[in-house]
Amino acid sequence: MNRALHPAAFLPAAIFLMLIGYGGLVWLVLNTLPTLWPRWLMFFLMVCAVCGTLLPVSAFLNFRFPSQPPPHIGVVVRQSLLGGIYVAALVWLWRGQVLTGNVALVFLAGLVAIEVMIRLWERSRWRAEK
Repeated sequence: MNRALHPAAFLPAAIFLMLIGYGGLVWLVLNTLPTLWPRWLMFFLMVCAVCGTLLPVSAFLNFRFPSQPPPHIGVVVRQSLLGGIYVAALVWLWRGQVLTGNVALVFLAGLVAIEVMIRLWERSRWRAEK
């Protein structure tokens, strides 16, 4: 396959993740007290919600700006999952009152560096189809 998957192929998974994430967050805020387990559930649901939101965005960007080798489904999911983990980590740091702009930028730079290194590793292992 020479071309990345069309972004519309990711819409069912994105809608499912957004329904679970945002619906669960609404239920959690309205029906629970902020104790230990609901707080961890909030972080999990936040990762699901943001991952579902970023899944079509990541798919569109990979579709619009193709690369060699073309990104597969795992790359798109990994990129959206990194975005979800980034947002949940920022909320966690904010709740602990240690989040600053510099911390957010350094954390973002670290996640971008990890993604760039993984893509470089994938590119180095890629072989053209015969």
